[in-house]
Formats: sequence, C-alpha cells, structure tokens
Amino acid sequence: MIIETDKYSGFCFGVNKAINKVEELLSDNPGLVCLGEIVHNHEEVERLSSLGMKTVDLKEIPTIHHNTVLIRTHGEPPSTYQKLKTNNNRIIDATCPVVLKLQERIRKSYLNCKGTPCQLVIFGKKKHPEVIGLNGHVDNKAIVVTTPDDLNLIDSARPIELYSQTTMSFDDFISISEIIKERAKNEVVIHDTICRQVANRIPRLAAFSKQFDIILFVSGKNSSNGKQLFETCLKNNPRSYFISAPGEIQKNWFSNCESIGISGATSTPRWLLEKVKSHVSTILNV
Repeated sequence: MIIETDKYSGFCFGVNKAINKVEELLSDNPGLVCLGEIVHNHEEVERLSSLGMKTVDLKEIPTIHHNTVLIRTHGEPPSTYQKLKTNNNRIIDATCPVVLKLQERIRKSYLNCKGTPCQLVIFGKKKHPEVIGLNGHVDNKAIVVTTPDDLNLIDSARPIELYSQTTMSFDDFISISEIIKERAKNEVVIHDTICRQVANRIPRLAAFSKQFDIILFVSGKNSSNGKQLFETCLKNNPRSYFISAPGEIQKNWFSNCESIGISGATSTPRWLLEKVKSHVSTILNV
C-alpha cells in the first residue's frame, strides 16, 4: 500500500505567516483575541485556542476593550480598525500581503473613479470576509459578482474596472472577464488579482489526483478554497473523499485500493495532513 502526502498542500504563504505570528504572540500574551476564525479550519483553530487564543465574532467588536486583537489573513474594512482603536485595543494586522496590496490598488481606483461614471466590480463571493473587507475600502460602492447572472448588475454603457477576490478560480475569472468585455459599450480595465500561489495549486492537484486509486482531501467545511480544490480532485479522480478530521475516514473506502494520496486546502495545516496519513496507516495496518 502506498500512502503519500501532497508536498504542495498545506498553508499558503499568507496563512503560514499569520499562524507563526499568532504562536509568537501567544508565548507572551495568552489573552490574544482573533476577529473571526484565523483560518477556515476547525482543527487548527482548536489547536490555537488550546494555546490561549480567543476567537470572537465580528459583532462582538463593541465589547472588546484594552485587548490585543488580531486581524486575520482575509483583511478587514477600515471601519473595523476604527472601532478597535476607539476602544483602546492594540491591533496586530495579519492581513495576507497579497490582500493588502489588493486593498491598496482597489482604493486607488476608487479615488480615481470618484466623480466619473466608472464602475468598480469585484469578482468574488459576497459574504466572504476578503470581499467584505475590499468593499469596505471603497465605501461599499463596488458591485460584487459571483456568477454570470450577477453581471446584469453592471451598466454596460459605463466604464468598468474589474478586480477579483484573490482565491477565486482563475478560469472562472477569465470567463467572467470575457463576458463583461463582450457586453461592454465603453472602456473595460481588467485587473488580474488572483493569487498565483493558490491558482497554481489547481494544475498540481489535478496531476496529483490522477496518480492514486483514492484521494483524501482534508479541509475545513467552510473553506471556499477547500471546496474549489476538492472539485479539482473529483474531476480527476472520482474516488476522492472530503474530510475535515481523521475520525471521518471510513475503512470501506479502501476496498480494491493500492495507493492513497492525501492533500488539502491552503488553510489546512501540514500537521493535520500527517495525522490523517498516520490514521490511515493504523486502520489499514500498514
């Protein structure tokens, strides 16, 4: 039996940097507060909670006073920073560098567009924290589109500037861009802001999935990146299984199986992938 962990899976650069920062802070400050889940992975959040990190809902911001508060990798709108400062909190900004750069770019476009007919459009998921943060940097004036049906929200007679949530599918971004350009009766500026570290995982994962009889894909259930990458697994290997923890694995999955590949989302820690590998070895007695 071959059991192999995907060497390209695990935390992306931004998440890894944030987790390292949290561990460093917790060594001196066990009362660290994180706004929302630091990553969309319950197992990792539980691990950090055991070290002293407290995760709070954004609705609880008015109740947080004189604390050390972490801004997670997805970023936040300016209003969040203002509320935290008003309550005399120390802010640790762990926003992903790629997201920070995007926030700056979209804010500049917004300022340039003021007083003109130009429309700012974000390709992304309306309720995703990154998109909420981005829109907050432009006074919530951007039009958020997720599917071709949403493109009816755009006035094709006016100029358009298009940005993307960093973790969206590159192929879907190209498809949406082409439809916008076809419908447009005015200037269209396309800003490719897809994170390449995330986008490059798709072809690598497609190749990895084909090498094994079975794929175990490890991710938090609320990770949009995880759902997207799992679709890549399924497309290339129908015997792919989505799990969040080792306990969800069923032994009967492995009938007529000689090789198992284990992969995960950009929010899945390497230690969890190795834990899954060890669990599989145990239940299969290999």
